Amino acid sequence: MRIPRTRHRRAWRRGSGAALGLLVAAGLLVVPGAAAGPGDSARGGDTVAGANGDSVLRPDAPTKSIAFYVGKNLTEDGATLLGGFGHEPSSHWLEIVPSREFPDDATTTVGVTDRAGYPGELTEIPQARRTAKYISSNYSEFEGFPAPLTNGGLNEHGVAARDVWSPTSDRLLGKTDAVQTGPNYSDLSRIAMERATSAREAVEIVGGLIDRYGYSTYGGNSHLFADENEGWVLVNYGGSQGLWAAERLGPDETRVSFPGYLEPLPLDYQDRPDEFLASDHFIDYAVEQGWFDPAGRDTFDPQAVYGGWRPNEREVSPTHPWGANVQGELEAELADGLAPVSLEDMLAYVRDPRWSHDRSGYGQVARLSGRDNGNLNALWTAVTGAVTTPYVPVYIGAEDVPPEFKQHRYLTSGTASTHVAADYAPLEATEYATRTFKRLMYHTCEHPEAFYEPVTAEIEKFERGLVSEQDRVVAKAARHYDAGREDAAAQYLTRYVGDRLGESLGLGDRLVGAVEHETRERFGIRMPTGRDLPGETARPESQSMNRGGGLDGDADGIAFCYREGLGDFPREHGAYADRVGELQLPVSQLSKERFFRAMEQAAPGDGNGWRRQAERAWAQLQDTGD
Repeated sequence: MRIPRTRHRRAWRRGSGAALGLLVAAGLLVVPGAAAGPGDSARGGDTVAGANGDSVLRPDAPTKSIAFYVGKNLTEDGATLLGGFGHEPSSHWLEIVPSREFPDDATTTVGVTDRAGYPGELTEIPQARRTAKYISSNYSEFEGFPAPLTNGGLNEHGVAARDVWSPTSDRLLGKTDAVQTGPNYSDLSRIAMERATSAREAVEIVGGLIDRYGYSTYGGNSHLFADENEGWVLVNYGGSQGLWAAERLGPDETRVSFPGYLEPLPLDYQDRPDEFLASDHFIDYAVEQGWFDPAGRDTFDPQAVYGGWRPNEREVSPTHPWGANVQGELEAELADGLAPVSLEDMLAYVRDPRWSHDRSGYGQVARLSGRDNGNLNALWTAVTGAVTTPYVPVYIGAEDVPPEFKQHRYLTSGTASTHVAADYAPLEATEYATRTFKRLMYHTCEHPEAFYEPVTAEIEKFERGLVSEQDRVVAKAARHYDAGREDAAAQYLTRYVGDRLGESLGLGDRLVGAVEHETRERFGIRMPTGRDLPGETARPESQSMNRGGGLDGDADGIAFCYREGLGDFPREHGAYADRVGELQLPVSQLSKERFFRAMEQAAPGDGNGWRRQAERAWAQLQDTGD
């Protein structure tokens, strides 16, 4: 959506409820009653059909991920913003993938197995001689798609990527090979992170791979790539015909992929490569199939011809309880209601409970400003659903993350079938951050009217502290790099990222303790009602905890905090600041190492003078038992 820049943020918000009501009354926006609250059960088969008869939220089809792009002319500081997350039920973990050098004959494995919904076989394609360093939120589950899986992230060249579902029409999917070959969506996301130096180059790389090796689909997919200057949306269609197309997003645009979509392409798109890129036969194939007649037309609408659905026709399902396919509404929120959009605005927007819930695997926000040193680029990351998880800036220049943020067995595909390997036992023994923040989500979303705002207030207080210190962090690391002390810079950024991730987990532990204690005192812990299984004696607590299998109504839904009347969305980051302190948080346990690091960071340029003061202060704390 191309929107003139505006600064009338608060006025739009005050009128947004009335404006929404007018749209509904005029029939321009449909808000199904199933979105009203947790007591309303929307079934997969009850979604609203598109104008051409196809539904975006098809029963049993993957409906994964969301992405938000804001061009640099619509942001507060002139940096491009790209945020979002993936919708996956499996475990998630944070990884800083190092740059690698490979021999000329190195290959990488791509594709899907015979267990995929559209079966295929794994193949090898050439690997690049050098791959870039990048940050990713990995996950383990998508049937037939080999782990670890990724939706993108941020690489050392300042290229950010998001991966979002984009359904392909049934008539095109019907042409899918019986055994697919070629890279899958995750392979393409990973390779783009490994090789791309710009958003446009990411499109060229992905499109070139599809042209040469094909594409293994799960039903249709899209990518949203961004750098400091622009964004590109690419849709890769299922059906084994090598069809893909991409359009450029400029500095005055916002774009929401939920799911991903394309605007109509001009018939002469090949003469306008600065705006559009596509497979050579992208339109010719539709003409050959009798699906499109170019006579008397200037444009080709890939949504109508290859997608079989239209954006902006709201649909509600058990896994999207507030709704999806509302791209234009959300693009207007970003362009009209929030612009000029700040980093903090985007953090709050990705966290919005309308879409951040138990299906949200993580949260990411990339601020792309073209730093001279790529090591100073950071990806603000929440290790699981950001609705109840703090973001922490993870710098490209950092070398690793704490073990608590790495892979563990909780929710990891296939781990229940065997014991943990001894090689991984020490890692598994550590607290798993994803599990901690999932606990916080489940407690908070069980009683959001009591806990959503005070929990969010504490999290965003922590984040505001992080935002306020970033200029100093970057300046200190830059001094190391400028002086040729690359090892010192890497050590500093690794320690900084590790400390702040550790502090976020400490906050999570305290919030879980407080919310669980208050839940027990005020409400009690609700037990499942389970299924009626004639002849079986096991209590409901011992039945399968998975959705389906006889559960229905609310019991078969997902955990989510959004309720009608919960709050006014979108909202500003820190909007609940007056609720800080309402929860009785346990006192955090501060180690001497963390205390000394905090003292050092608080006294820059003081040589070792701070150390003597820190020693005395620590001794006093120990003497008083604090």
